[in-house]
Amino acid sequence: MEMKDSNLTKLGKPKGKRGGARANAGRPRGSVDKVTIASLLAAVDTASGRSYTDLLTEDFLNARRGNDHGLTAKYHNLILNKVMATMNSVEVTSPQDEVDAKTAAFTAALAKITEIAATTK
Repeated sequence: MEMKDSNLTKLGKPKGKRGGARANAGRPRGSVDKVTIASLLAAVDTASGRSYTDLLTEDFLNARRGNDHGLTAKYHNLILNKVMATMNSVEVTSPQDEVDAKTAAFTAALAKITEIAATTK
């Protein structure tokens, strides 16, 4: 089967089915970055003269003072979600002797299970 000239590139190879590079496509040179959380918070700090954390705290307290239970609950969810996300880690504080003892107990239990499995066959 012969290819038509319209299906050939300048190098004589078939074009891909998805096109390719387009003139003026993509991000222009010198364009600014997209909005980031850090730049957004910095802009809020600059415009208000106060940190976003201070503004959030003030808004939360105003919701509580106004007895707006729905808004207060939303602030609680927002704050607790942030706190729980940063506290979601486990720290191992066991001494090495305890870790070694647990490892030995696990190894013994595994050997016993393997023994039981071998005798039941």
